[in-house]
Amino acid sequence: MTQYRSTLLRLLDERGYIHQLTDGEGLDTLASAGVVPGYIGFDATAPSLHVGSLVQIMMLRRLQQAGHKPIVLMGGGTTKVGDPSGKDESRRMLTGEDIKANIASIRTVFERLLAFGDGPTDAVMVDNDDWLSALGYVELLRTVGPHFTINRMLTFDSVKLRLEREQPLTFLEFNYMILQAYDFRELAMTRGCRLQMGGSDQWGNIVNGIELTRRMEATEVFGLTTPLLTTADGAKMGKTAAGAVWLNEDALPAYDFWQFWRNTDDRDVGRFLRLFTDLPLERIAELEAADGSGINAAKVVLANEVTRLVRGEDAARAAEATAAATFAGGGMGQDLPTHACADAAISLIDALMGLGFAASRGEAKRLVAGGGARVDGVVVLDEAHVIAITDVEVRISSGKKKHGILRKA
Repeated sequence: MTQYRSTLLRLLDERGYIHQLTDGEGLDTLASAGVVPGYIGFDATAPSLHVGSLVQIMMLRRLQQAGHKPIVLMGGGTTKVGDPSGKDESRRMLTGEDIKANIASIRTVFERLLAFGDGPTDAVMVDNDDWLSALGYVELLRTVGPHFTINRMLTFDSVKLRLEREQPLTFLEFNYMILQAYDFRELAMTRGCRLQMGGSDQWGNIVNGIELTRRMEATEVFGLTTPLLTTADGAKMGKTAAGAVWLNEDALPAYDFWQFWRNTDDRDVGRFLRLFTDLPLERIAELEAADGSGINAAKVVLANEVTRLVRGEDAARAAEATAAATFAGGGMGQDLPTHACADAAISLIDALMGLGFAASRGEAKRLVAGGGARVDGVVVLDEAHVIAITDVEVRISSGKKKHGILRKA
C-alpha cells in the first residue's frame, strides 16, 4: 500500500477505491495543501441510479469527509448523446423533459449522502446541459476538434470494443468522449475543479479531459479511477437475475434493497463494508474475520449500514424487522413485496409473476419444477396449483431468500 501524505488519498487507499492515478504524487501534494474540488459525472438515463453507481457516490462522500469539495455533474447534455462505454447498442433517446425529471429524482439520493450548500467543502450539483447545449457546432469543432485525432479515438475501449463486435457506433456516440473532455475543462475554469474520478471504464475519457484542459488552459488537473467492481463470483455489481438494484425507494422497495446486501457472498463482506459504509476499519476487520453464524451477522450489519445511508434510518429498521419476522418467526413482515388479488383465486404461476419473482410464465414454471416455489413455507411442484384468496394473507417464496405476500384487493 502506497504511503500517501494527504488525508484524501490515505482514506481512498485504505478503503480500496484506488485503481489508477494520473499523477499520484502531484495529487497527494495538492490535497495536502488545501481544498480540492473534484467531480464525477452521472448520466440521467433513468429516474434512479443503481447499486453499480454507489461506489462512485461513496467516492464523493469520501472526498467531502477528507475536507474537499464534491461536484456532482449530472449529464443533462451528454445523456442526449449516450456513453458508448461498455455498451453493445445505442441508448434510447430521451426528451429534455424526461432528462430533467430524472435528474430531480436522482438528486434525492445524493442529498442523503452529501452535504450540499455554499461553503468551501459543501457539495454542488451542476448540469452539463447548461454549457454543452449552448455550444455552436462549428465553435466546438474549431475550439476542441484540433486537440483530438481519430487515430487515438479509435484506440479507446468504448469505441474499439463496439467495432470489434461489429455493433453499430453512431457518430452521435462517437462524440461522447469529446463532450466529456470538455466538461472537465469547463469545470476546471468555472469551478476550480482539479480532479475527476470514475470507474476504470472511464479512464480513457478522464485522460482526454486532462489533456484537453492542459492544452487549452495550461492547467494541471488529475484523474483517479476505481477498480471494476464485480462480486466474488464474477458478476457485475448491481445486477441480479431479477434486474437492477435501484437506489431510489420508488424504484425498489427498501426490503429488497436491504436483502440484496444481506445476500452478499461471504468473500465480499469485508470489501463491501470498506467501500459502502462509514464503519471504522478496525470494526470492519473484526466483522470480516468472522465465520459461520458470525459472517451472517456481519452481512446484517452491512445491509443495515448501507440501507441507512441510502434510504434512511427508518427504512433500515423496517427492512431488518421484516427480515427477522420472515426468516426467524415465519411471519409476514410489513415491508415484503405484495400483490393484491381482485379475484377469489390466483394460479401460482401468476402469483410468482405478480410479485416480480419471474419475468415470464416459462421462468415461473421452471422455478416451480425445480422446487423453488413455496406457498406458506410448503414446496409446491404442481405448476397448475391454484391459491385461494381470502382475508388471510398468503406468503409466497422463491428460493430461500425471496418472499412476498398475496392479499385480497
